[in-house]
Amino acid sequence: MSSPSLPGSGTPRLHGLDTLRAAAILLVFAYHYQVFVSGESTFGWLSRIGWAGVDLFFVLSGYLIANQLMGGIARGERLSLPRFYGRRLLRTLPNFYVVLALYLLLPPLMGGREPPPLWRFLTFTQNIGLAPGTAFSHAWSLCIEEQFYLMLPAALMLGAALKSRRRVLAWSLIAGLTLAAIAWRDHLWRRYGTQDPSLGYYPQLYYGSLARLDEFLPGVAIALLKHGHADLWAALMRRSRMLLVVGVAASLGMLTLMLHFYYIDGYGYGHAMSSWGYSALAWSFGLLTLAALAPRGALSRVEVPGANALARWSYALYLTHKPIAYALLQPLAAVGLTRTSGAAVPVIAAACLLGGWLLYRTVERPFLGWRDRWIPSQFVDATRATTAGQRSPQHA
Repeated sequence: MSSPSLPGSGTPRLHGLDTLRAAAILLVFAYHYQVFVSGESTFGWLSRIGWAGVDLFFVLSGYLIANQLMGGIARGERLSLPRFYGRRLLRTLPNFYVVLALYLLLPPLMGGREPPPLWRFLTFTQNIGLAPGTAFSHAWSLCIEEQFYLMLPAALMLGAALKSRRRVLAWSLIAGLTLAAIAWRDHLWRRYGTQDPSLGYYPQLYYGSLARLDEFLPGVAIALLKHGHADLWAALMRRSRMLLVVGVAASLGMLTLMLHFYYIDGYGYGHAMSSWGYSALAWSFGLLTLAALAPRGALSRVEVPGANALARWSYALYLTHKPIAYALLQPLAAVGLTRTSGAAVPVIAAACLLGGWLLYRTVERPFLGWRDRWIPSQFVDATRATTAGQRSPQHA
């Protein structure tokens, strides 16, 4: 998953967001290790529920990108869509194109399965009707992120142009879109919920744009609170302990419900967890994100060892960990380490970390530097101020 906002040089890192992003990529790794390597719950319940790491990524992305855009608009700066999309593409495409090229040029090494047509990747529509098990299938979540990035700036610019009741409209839109997504998933579950998941549940519901885009909305709502309700935001930020307790309780509660009632053996996918469960899980992660932003809270103050690095490498790790794990299966088997061997775990984990780090250092980081030189801001006014030598906030 792409990381919409990384603090620039000299900017203090947000330890709480680093911790959540690191947790998200670890959850995804635990889940994919079970599905594509061991075939069993190697990491216990974390393996079974690890797919929720993508939902956490969605919430974080919703906040980070909405916070950047709303912050600039609140300062009176003018958003430039060409600059915004230019920065987005330079953030997203280099890593993505490198991994995509490897899938197309070295299919036996990368999984041995045929990927969807190239145009589906290039247009970020690969997730639509995606059949499980195809090559580079985990790019589905990147497609949904890019679709979200396509729509949000236009919506915010329209809202900024309105002279009155902008906040009421924004909250109404967030509520309406959430309810619409729940209704749509309810419809899809009635068609596909108890069938073979590859026939409709995964292509239409799990990977479907309309069924998953609402999971960015909790992050957008947090940004709206921050930039549209300053007094309420300040009051919430003073209640860091309460936010942490509520966020942890809500997140663990929803993860527990998903663990037991999302997929039911001998029945299929649960109705409640498939309809409103995705939204409730995202909003519980939203509460956890809110707790991570409280400056005096434990998540903000405590720097978890390794979380900073995992957060910075998370996009590269997400793209590379599956093909690296697959490529190691035969070499490990040749030295007596089977798919289910516990000794294979540290080897595969270390290789995935190394691969993600290499992609980050050799591709992602240089392009981020060039992006910040070529397009220093998505806001025209901020760019002019920077060019004139004035102090201007950087938008990653």
